[in-house]
Amino acid sequence: MNVLMVANLRSGIGDPGLYDFVRELGSHHVDVTLRFLYEGADLAHILRDVDSYARVVAAGGDGTVSAVAYALRDTGIPILAYPAGTANLLARNLRLPLDPTELAIALIGGRTVSIDLGELTLPGSGVRREFTAGFAIAAGAGFDATIMEAASGLKTTLGEGAYLLGALQNLNPRVSRFRLELDDRTVETDGIAVMVMNLARIQFDIAVTHGADAQDGLLEVVVVTASHAAGLLPAVWAALVDRLQPHPQRPGLEVHTASRVHIHADPPLPVEYDGDALPSMTTPMTARVLPRAGTFIVSEDHPFPCDAYGNETACP
Repeated sequence: MNVLMVANLRSGIGDPGLYDFVRELGSHHVDVTLRFLYEGADLAHILRDVDSYARVVAAGGDGTVSAVAYALRDTGIPILAYPAGTANLLARNLRLPLDPTELAIALIGGRTVSIDLGELTLPGSGVRREFTAGFAIAAGAGFDATIMEAASGLKTTLGEGAYLLGALQNLNPRVSRFRLELDDRTVETDGIAVMVMNLARIQFDIAVTHGADAQDGLLEVVVVTASHAAGLLPAVWAALVDRLQPHPQRPGLEVHTASRVHIHADPPLPVEYDGDALPSMTTPMTARVLPRAGTFIVSEDHPFPCDAYGNETACP
C-alpha cells in the first residue's frame, strides 16, 4: 500500500506523534510519501498525482483536513483526518483515536464513511475576488468568527484554552439583524452569530444541536439569538447535561435546516470556517451542502454507517 501524507507543521501545539505513526506504517510495509503544506503552498500541486495513492493522510488542524477533503471531493479517495491541530473537531466527530499507533492501524484497516461537506462562498467586492472554500465542521459569521480571530495567535501556547480566552475578551459582541434565505423560504431574526453546521460537536466536545446528520444532505443553520455572551450559558449548560442524560433543549439558539443558505447581516459580521478566521471578509455569505462528497477513514468506534466495499449499513 502507498500513502500520501500532507502535513501542516504550523498546526497544533507540539509534536503530534507523526514519527511514531509513520514508523508503525513502515512496520506494516506501507510506503509513505510526505509533503509539507506551508504558507503559500499550492495544494493542487501537492495533490497532483493523488490518484496513484491508496490513501491520503491530512495531518494538521481542521482547516488543513477540510482543504484536502474539499480538493478531493467526490473522488472517493479515503482521507485520514490525522489530529495534529488544536481542536481536531473532525477527528473527534469521527471518533478517531489520538494514539499514533492506533491511527496507523485504522488507516491500514481501510474502514471508510462518506459524509457531507459544506462549501462556503463570499462574493467579490471592489478589488476583492470571490472566495470559495470547503468546510467539514461548520462555517459561521459573528461571535464565533470573533473568537476564532482572537484565539489565532494563542493556540500554540494555550491550546483549546485560547478559544475560552477569546470568548472572555469579547463579552459584548455585536448584534445584527439576519436575513436567512433557506432553500425556498426566508427567515429574519436578530442575534450575535449564525453557524452553518455539518457536524455537531465543537470545542470542549459540546454538541451544538441534536439534529446535525452529516449524511442527510442538509446543513443545520443555528442562530445565536442571545444579545450578549452570557446569554449562551443556558445553551452551554444544556449541552453539558447532555453528557449525562438527553437534554433536547438549547436555550438561546434558533435552529433551521437547509441544503443552501444565503446569510445577510446588518451590520455585516466577520466570517470563519472550520476554525480559520477571515479577518478581511464579512457577510454576506452563502453556504451549500455537497452530499457525501468526502470519504474518510474511521476506526471501529465511530458514529456513522460504513461504506467500505460498497456496504452502506455496517462495517466489514
